[in-house]
Amino acid sequence: MAGTALTKSDLDGHPKVGSLIRARRRQQQMTLQELGTAAEVSVGYLSQVERDHSTPSLGTLAQIARALGVGIDYFVSAPSADNALTRASERNRFSVDGSSIIYERLGADFPGNMLSSFIMTVPPGYRSETVAHEGEEILYVLEGSITQRLEGEEMVMSAGDSLHFRGNRPHSWSNHTDQPARLLWTGTLTLFRSTAKPSRQPPAKPKTGKSKPVKQKKLVK
Repeated sequence: MAGTALTKSDLDGHPKVGSLIRARRRQQQMTLQELGTAAEVSVGYLSQVERDHSTPSLGTLAQIARALGVGIDYFVSAPSADNALTRASERNRFSVDGSSIIYERLGADFPGNMLSSFIMTVPPGYRSETVAHEGEEILYVLEGSITQRLEGEEMVMSAGDSLHFRGNRPHSWSNHTDQPARLLWTGTLTLFRSTAKPSRQPPAKPKTGKSKPVKQKKLVK
């Protein structure tokens, strides 16, 4: 089954991301539980995504794509990068189906490259889901302000602030202001290359325990 590329500008007449995920999962003969375990996404949230009741962030969609053995460009249109130079006035913009976040791809594909990089424009009031994954991330605020949550700690980040962390630490973020925020995101999480095969390991047992209290901290420039 061939993947259908989606952009925010040509959604009409094309399958939604959720239906594409469901079709690929069934083709791979995976249950929701198996896909959720492989992608490290809760079954409840994954069910909402498949029914187009929730839109995953680009990072979460990458985890789902990897678990299904495809690249993220199976679900969204990926701007091609023939070389390493991108012009500010010519750079293509895209979004995950239904998402209000606009992405500008900065990184190029070449043998052995490990980094992905995007400029993200985040609208007021947006809040991401909490995720944890392999690799590491660097977040730099270009304009505006966001609230970053990392393992129960909350940080208000303004223009010029940055944060470097391991992706396996549970994290989420939101735009708590009434103005758009522009972020530079760079990480080792593979987004556009489909080199992994879907995992068919049995579902992991749910973890129990009390959540950590949230601490408030503002980054100091």
